[in-house]
Amino acid sequence: MTNDADPAGRWVLRPAQHRDLPALEALAQASAIGISSLPPDRDALRQLLALSAKAFSSDDQASGEEVYLFVLEDRARDGALVGTSGIAAAAGFHDHFYSYRNEFIVQASPALGARRRIHTLHLCHDLSGVTLLTGFHIDASLAGTLAPQLLSRGRLLFIARFAARFSDRIAAENPGLSNEQGGCPFWDAVGRRFLDLDYPAAERLGGGRSHKGWIAGLMPQSPIYVPLLPEEAQWALGQLHPVGALPFDILIDEGLDGDTYLNLFDGGPTADGRVALLKTVARRRALLAQAGAAPADPDAGWLLVDNGRQADFRATLLPGSGHALHLRAQAAAALAWQPGEPLWGARLDLPHGSADAREAG
Repeated sequence: MTNDADPAGRWVLRPAQHRDLPALEALAQASAIGISSLPPDRDALRQLLALSAKAFSSDDQASGEEVYLFVLEDRARDGALVGTSGIAAAAGFHDHFYSYRNEFIVQASPALGARRRIHTLHLCHDLSGVTLLTGFHIDASLAGTLAPQLLSRGRLLFIARFAARFSDRIAAENPGLSNEQGGCPFWDAVGRRFLDLDYPAAERLGGGRSHKGWIAGLMPQSPIYVPLLPEEAQWALGQLHPVGALPFDILIDEGLDGDTYLNLFDGGPTADGRVALLKTVARRRALLAQAGAAPADPDAGWLLVDNGRQADFRATLLPGSGHALHLRAQAAAALAWQPGEPLWGARLDLPHGSADAREAG
């Protein structure tokens, strides 16, 4: 067990296993509406765990249908599960993956001397087939620690290691504005006018891997002129649910763009980008690892470290700089590492002034 105040090796990101079912069920029940893609019932979670186990263990050429579910262990709490995140290898594998694309058109009347730039939303499936980051959820008490960094960015280490299993583009839907009663300004102004469903019901039907083909066939195919929407819905476009701010900020720091696409249901931003350009992917390097305590280095930062395995993937956070890494026994155990085995790492730079940066010293 690690010291509760020491982040080094405290949290471990690994593939979800069947024994995690009760803890995942508790996380799913605690998630706000529209925040997590974890299904809220035990049978659906059991099926998700089975699909994930199959994806992690498969040596076959990836089809794009794979889903990978990760969990975050807190070794300072006897291995308690404190977070989860996932990857869908190809968004909309069984159908198109629909979003709204932000566009602006210019209309003019020379006779009146008037010219207007008008915001429009275009239904599109530009992101079909891209790799999708899903299901981020972290224990609220850990929001100001390094744990969310590992939970989100650790998935990128896995993608970098097994690049052939994923697209060269990546995206992540982020929750838009909604309330605990199920009200959602964007859905109520747009989606509900074409489907007799409230927002929670629509989210349940479109959850998981975000199968949205069923809804797209009922939505208007012509552009939506944003000025015609109620003011509350206009204001909600591209706005984040407060719970989504932390994971969104991490992805934007990685290099994703959150300005082009919107979630079909709640109008939240869908971030997208090129995998090769993401910070963690570009920085991942082989490490010279050895057992033992590291020499004192007050300037050492933090490294996202992974063991490079597939079915037994492990990632954690360790202090270090450069290519050399010394592992104490607790860090070696966190990574299931033995002397002589390879490790990989990526430097973690935290935004200046953030809670994580303050914790990291």
